[in-house]
Amino acid sequence: MARGLRWWRWRLGASRRIHDAGEGWRGGLQILRPPLPPRQPPGGGPGRGRGPALSAHGCRLSANAPRRMHATIFGYIRAHSWRQQLLILALTLVSLPFFYLWVELPKRIVDDALGGPAGPREFWGLELSRLDYLFALCLLFLGLVLINGAFKYVINVYKGVVGERMLRRLRYELYQRILRFPPGHFRVMSQGQLVQMINAEVEPLGGFIGDAYALPAYQGGMLLTILAFMFVQNPLLGFAAILFYPLQIWLIPKLQRQVNELGRRRVRQMRVVAERIGETTSGVIDIRANAAQNYEQSRFADELGKVFFIRFAIFKKKFLIKFINNFLAQFAPFLFYSVGGYLVLQGELTIGAILAIIAAHEKLAAPWKELLTYYQNLWDARIKYEQVVAQFDPPGLLREIDAAAPADVGAPTLLQAKGLTVVDDDDETVVNAVEFDLELPAHVAVTGRPGGGQHALLQVAANLRAPLAGSLHLGDLDVAKLAPSATADHVAYVGNSGQVFAGSLRDNLLLGLKHKPPAGGKGSRTRQDVLEAKASGNSPFDGTADWVDYTAAGVADAKAIDAWLAEVATVVRLDQDLFALGLRGELGAAGAEALGPSLLEARRLVAERREADPKLARLIEGFDPERYNSNATVAENLLFGTPLDAAYELERLPENRFVLEVLAATGLDVRLRQAGYALAETMVELFADLPPDHEYYRQFSFIGPDDLPDYRALIGRITAAEVAKLKDGRDRRRLLALPLRLIPTRHRLGVIDPPLQAEILQARRRLRAHLPASERSKIAFFDPEAVNRAASVQDNILFGRIAYGQANAGQVVAALVGEIIDRLDLRAAIVTLGLGAPAGIGGVRLTAAQRQKVALGRALARRPSVLVLDDPLAPLDRTEQDRLQESLRAHMAGRTMLWAHQHPEWLAAFDRVIVMDGAAVVSVGPPPGAQAGAHEAA
Repeated sequence: MARGLRWWRWRLGASRRIHDAGEGWRGGLQILRPPLPPRQPPGGGPGRGRGPALSAHGCRLSANAPRRMHATIFGYIRAHSWRQQLLILALTLVSLPFFYLWVELPKRIVDDALGGPAGPREFWGLELSRLDYLFALCLLFLGLVLINGAFKYVINVYKGVVGERMLRRLRYELYQRILRFPPGHFRVMSQGQLVQMINAEVEPLGGFIGDAYALPAYQGGMLLTILAFMFVQNPLLGFAAILFYPLQIWLIPKLQRQVNELGRRRVRQMRVVAERIGETTSGVIDIRANAAQNYEQSRFADELGKVFFIRFAIFKKKFLIKFINNFLAQFAPFLFYSVGGYLVLQGELTIGAILAIIAAHEKLAAPWKELLTYYQNLWDARIKYEQVVAQFDPPGLLREIDAAAPADVGAPTLLQAKGLTVVDDDDETVVNAVEFDLELPAHVAVTGRPGGGQHALLQVAANLRAPLAGSLHLGDLDVAKLAPSATADHVAYVGNSGQVFAGSLRDNLLLGLKHKPPAGGKGSRTRQDVLEAKASGNSPFDGTADWVDYTAAGVADAKAIDAWLAEVATVVRLDQDLFALGLRGELGAAGAEALGPSLLEARRLVAERREADPKLARLIEGFDPERYNSNATVAENLLFGTPLDAAYELERLPENRFVLEVLAATGLDVRLRQAGYALAETMVELFADLPPDHEYYRQFSFIGPDDLPDYRALIGRITAAEVAKLKDGRDRRRLLALPLRLIPTRHRLGVIDPPLQAEILQARRRLRAHLPASERSKIAFFDPEAVNRAASVQDNILFGRIAYGQANAGQVVAALVGEIIDRLDLRAAIVTLGLGAPAGIGGVRLTAAQRQKVALGRALARRPSVLVLDDPLAPLDRTEQDRLQESLRAHMAGRTMLWAHQHPEWLAAFDRVIVMDGAAVVSVGPPPGAQAGAHEAA
């Protein structure tokens, strides 16, 4: 019952029309310059009259309930663009008299200038000859063409601008709402559906919003103007022109409603298709592992089949509408020629008049067709908008972030629950009438049976979930009434599945310090960008500026932030990962400038150790301009450098024009293609009966399971003897690509023999000698006296490759590199390089444990007064969990931690323990008694 009432409250609330203040527009018609935003009343935002409430400490509260979206698309349009719509309507009305004159003028030319009695004519008070009068009317006609065209151009451009601004506003608002969705809503809305709705489904709304009032006014005005002209000429023919309009007005909407219903079904089905694609993308490994490709393809084909038959039904209905419209549109000319011809023969109508009526009727078809199309688009837009609103206006929507910086309220000294009750998305009570008082700062553990209310309790403490009843206070502030910006100043939250975003690790660690708009400094936004953002209801703040709150991090400026992040990384035990990433990551131009001399010194020390230790010399094969490196690829040996441009990447070398010229000049192209053919034969034979996940695919990394069918077909088409004369460019590139990936000591196939190595060295020298000046900046060549900015730190230090097949070579060399780095005091600099390592989309380049450590570091980086940890160590192994909890407790000494976990043996280290049994709190107190209660509850 409660759930049903809540659903009805949601639906009724969604149908209310809540009109926000529209955008202001000043200064006449300015298409390129956006309208200025409306002036806000003192102390508040638009339409509120008062500013947000402040607490006793001056902290900004969020007293207003979350604003709901407009129930209809016309409500949304009127709320945000009514001034612009009025301007478009005014321009439309002004243009109609000129349009009427343009329709009327051909009749005047035919009847007055070409027909009628001979002699002079009067034109605007001037007496003109018949020929001059004709040319005057023709020039007037041309002028009216230009005037009407100018009106149409201005109206179309301006309504396009208005439509795009409104589309930008709508997408921005939908994105805002994703950030404010209650946590449970993501269980019923998949990522694929959200992407589909924001990108594809709202795209047609931009065009419709610009046309919403302008098109029916402009096209309807033209239609009425033409009809008025026709009735003035002859009422009977005017009636004939609109004879079938009532039939069309009655029939077309009936058919259109059927098309609209099919359109709704198509939208819903496309969301299912998008969800299926997203699910497959996420689970592709499991699908392959279970060999379920055929089953999943069949299921996807079924969904596509449903889309096909829906679209097929839409086509039949839509083109039936067009057929009826075209037939009825062509019936009127039949009446003009028959009835109008009769009237001309009877002398009751002039030829000029009938020609003008026929010409006007031809012009009548365009606005009538536009109005019918508008009617179809109107229903499509209503459907799309209403369906989007239904998904983006859920109950429990969180409050909007407040851009204003809250005042500093200091660290809270009390955590107090007063009848706190929280329900989940199924209206099941997860926290029931909880009451407790805890003095802060303190380290508080929250424990209980799995599935209990401890997670909901911590989400309320972090202002991520709203309670149904009661309150949770930090000090004298009700957490649920705090604006998110005020909460973020003091409370940091980490769950058990931290999200990492595309960008560098530094960007991810600094994310928690970017919740306040930048106070100073400019990014790449221009004034025009800012004005357009305001006109579209978007954030006026520059996303490319420096948003980092250095004060909150406790540092002076950007130069000191990396040292603080390195300290935080040490606390969350991410420092070794950063060191490894920095060691293996690309040095870059900035790193080469900062570390160049030190890396060259490290390289010299490694060379000394190799010369002094024969065993170590066998583990590292250095780069020598006169020697082939058997532990590097053929491509690396050929270039003797690292690509700085995509044209010289390994995958692009077989099609690089200059490289192909060098290979052809030395005869190496034929030798390498022959080697590629031999490799293809070996690979096809070796992998003939192996599954795609076999370890041989990892060992012979220059060929993958997806490439195998292409090479099997290739060696089936040609013989080894035909390789030298091969003409097909694609086959030549495929054969050449194989040996370029080959590492002799790793793959041990005997293809790159000493004579072939000598030819590769000859081609290397020719490439370096004949490389055009324009291409030299695209390769960073190996130079014993210079660092290579495109190579990693480790490669620059070793100036060579670790030997394959040598026992423990990787560990021994890593220990040597680490020892030299510490000797030269380079570890901190390399950790800083690691901060710049890319995390990949969704943190795909990191392990699950690394992603969780990044989330923890992100929370600590802003020095929170209260750290809320919702079982954040679950993805880590047990040993790492024990070490990390000790490190976190030591770092947060003197500050507050609320930590939900399932480790009774940790409880003794906490100041207070809250034990929950389901939705109830069974004990709150110091560890000894609470620990016994926790064991009992477990």
